[in-house]
Amino acid sequence: GQLPSWLQGILLRNGPGMHTIGDSKYNHWFDGLALLHSFTFKNGEVYYRSKYLRSDTYNCNIEANRIVVSEFGTMAYPDPCKNIFAKAFSYLSHTIPEFTDNCLINIMKAGDDFYATGETNFIRKINPETLETLEKVDYNKYVAVNVATSHPHYDSAGNVLNMGTSIVDKGKTKYLLFKIPSSVPEQEKKKSCFKHLEVVCSIPSRSLLHPSYYHSFGITENYIIFIEQPFRLDIVKMATAYIRGVSWASCLAFNKDDKTWFHFIDRKTKKEVPIKFYTDAMVFFHHINAYEEDGHIIFDIIAYTDNSLYDMFYLKNLGKDFEENVKLTSIPTCKRFVVPLQCDKDAVVDSNLVTLPSTATAVKEKDGNIYCQPEILCEGIELPRINYDYNGKKYKYVFATQVQWSPVPTKIAKFNTQTKEMLHWGQDDCWPSEPVFVPRPDAKEEDDGVVLTCVVKTDPKDPPFLLVLDAKTFTELCRATVNVEMHMDLHGMFIPQQAMKTETE
Repeated sequence: GQLPSWLQGILLRNGPGMHTIGDSKYNHWFDGLALLHSFTFKNGEVYYRSKYLRSDTYNCNIEANRIVVSEFGTMAYPDPCKNIFAKAFSYLSHTIPEFTDNCLINIMKAGDDFYATGETNFIRKINPETLETLEKVDYNKYVAVNVATSHPHYDSAGNVLNMGTSIVDKGKTKYLLFKIPSSVPEQEKKKSCFKHLEVVCSIPSRSLLHPSYYHSFGITENYIIFIEQPFRLDIVKMATAYIRGVSWASCLAFNKDDKTWFHFIDRKTKKEVPIKFYTDAMVFFHHINAYEEDGHIIFDIIAYTDNSLYDMFYLKNLGKDFEENVKLTSIPTCKRFVVPLQCDKDAVVDSNLVTLPSTATAVKEKDGNIYCQPEILCEGIELPRINYDYNGKKYKYVFATQVQWSPVPTKIAKFNTQTKEMLHWGQDDCWPSEPVFVPRPDAKEEDDGVVLTCVVKTDPKDPPFLLVLDAKTFTELCRATVNVEMHMDLHGMFIPQQAMKTETE
């Protein structure tokens, strides 16, 4: 096929690449050492490269020829030959763990720079053209967070908004929303944008010792949406995990009898909406989009009824017959919540306060709390992406991978949230990755552009390829075959040519 002539830039992807070091193996697929790969589009041609992120974690492990840095699902131990005093000391120093900088989940843009990100307090600057690993940034030097999400948002000025959890602050566990400016004042050009990082607001955790796990958050024109789900980290268990010889993942627990609480923060006043909104227990990782309409906040997420998804990716479950053996006990469901912010104080108890045409409900209870039930938009999609120009605004299209009872995607889908129509691309023996939408320059319509995805073949002898689809019709425009082993990855971003600093700059 033929690439559109306007497609110029780099598709940058990130994910776990190495799971065995010497004689040691990681327990979980999400623990593997980060492998970056990129497709550069230039004058109708595509160039591929990949490189391991040279994190401190990578360097220590490779030097020791075994896993010496703990990851979420794999607890590592220092050199067993050390004497008893050194051993005792390393136990003590693990109480608040020194987290890994194996940033394997996503790519973030801050200022003119690009960073590989994970879910700890560390991110690594990278060169998007050469994939070279540059300096390590510790969020903790600028804001008191121990973990942070890999799904930041970008406002119209290019500032980064992100969330992290502050665990250690005098027992006051809280969720912090912070902003990294896109540029620094002229007189401080030498300083990094992180030096000007500001905390927008904080939300106290409902439980001091059991903060909620979250992978993303939502944003509209005037509000930040944070969902506190009953899928929680146990801080006491985490602090003793090392001594007990268990992984941090074992310190995560889902309480199916608990509630899921919604927090809405006004972006102008930085204060939380005082009304308490909640729904039933659920586990979710990805927000799709959110917007405001007639005094309501509408937000779409992909949710599960349990936490089986994480367990699927233990490497012991990913053997050759895993598609038959490993079945999700909860299928991903695309849920739309419609939350009325302007609630009538005198509204009747048990009345539905949603006034928009939707099957979603928000029912006022005796205690003044509002119980929300979603509209089900569709089932079986994950890794959702949108046209980011419509982020926080009313929108139509979701581009996603399609998954059924197995966690590994078999198709790419385009879902219309308004008509509920779905288009697919799929072929036998193909596992596509998260689809990335790239708008055509000067596009007038939401789906005017292309969708890019990396496709791995189930037979290792068949070469993987980059697939380019017309986003409107979902027909294949072209594919570029790559004659190397390519790994399934997690997330990434497209960097247009004009967003790249040239080396001379």
